[in-house]
Amino acid sequence: MPELPEVETVVRSLAPYVTGRMIRAIEVHSSPIRRGEVERAGGRRIVRVRRAGKFIVFELDQGYLCVHLGMTGKLLAAPQRGKHTRACIRLDDGMVCFDDPRMFGNIEFSERLPERVERLGVEPLEVDCERFQQMLRLRRGGVKALLLNQKFLRGVGNIYADEALHLAGVHPLERASGLSAPRARRLWEALRTVLTEAIARGGSSVSDYVDAEGRQGWFQLMHRVYRRHGEPCLTCGTIIRRILVAQRGTHFCPRCQRQRTRAR
Repeated sequence: MPELPEVETVVRSLAPYVTGRMIRAIEVHSSPIRRGEVERAGGRRIVRVRRAGKFIVFELDQGYLCVHLGMTGKLLAAPQRGKHTRACIRLDDGMVCFDDPRMFGNIEFSERLPERVERLGVEPLEVDCERFQQMLRLRRGGVKALLLNQKFLRGVGNIYADEALHLAGVHPLERASGLSAPRARRLWEALRTVLTEAIARGGSSVSDYVDAEGRQGWFQLMHRVYRRHGEPCLTCGTIIRRILVAQRGTHFCPRCQRQRTRAR
């Protein structure tokens, strides 16, 4: 699933094509997109496009068009629809296609920003260290599961949680509230470092992900633990292990990320 860096990259590559453009019509070619709902966006102008967690938000002169890419979704500034195009946003100059082979993504229109977008947690690239430490102290659960909770921190998923925890030297099952102030700071810094570097490299293309111009990211070449189980740690040479955390495959180095506390 595209995470914060991938969605941010899509937004940045899409913005020049859509900002200031009028939506002539939205054509829906398959479910689960609600045809009658999104067609109401026709005739409205796109003021700007931005990211909110893993959502792409088109701010219109009246209302919002929100896109979630799901597992395999893409927003492409394309001249024509493709085999897996589920919807076409026709503009006064150009077209944007929503392609989604597995059909887990969605587009929705509403006059107000949807509640599930408003209720997202803080932006990891905007929260300061002191607040991040306070947020951790209030949580008893494991730190990896917490990082995946979109109501705690928006936009972080499996890839970047694993990579940040490794960079910080924190075990994924460590109790969030048990992290000392220095270790919590290291995690805060690691999140910022990993996310910033991933954005600079266009995200991670580990599956179907491409930006709005069809370009792949290459941060996957920089992964130190994600999907590297059975291979040596690039820091110490210990074999990377894989466990399940919050029903997600989780990758870590048993030596670099020794567990000091256990989640309750």
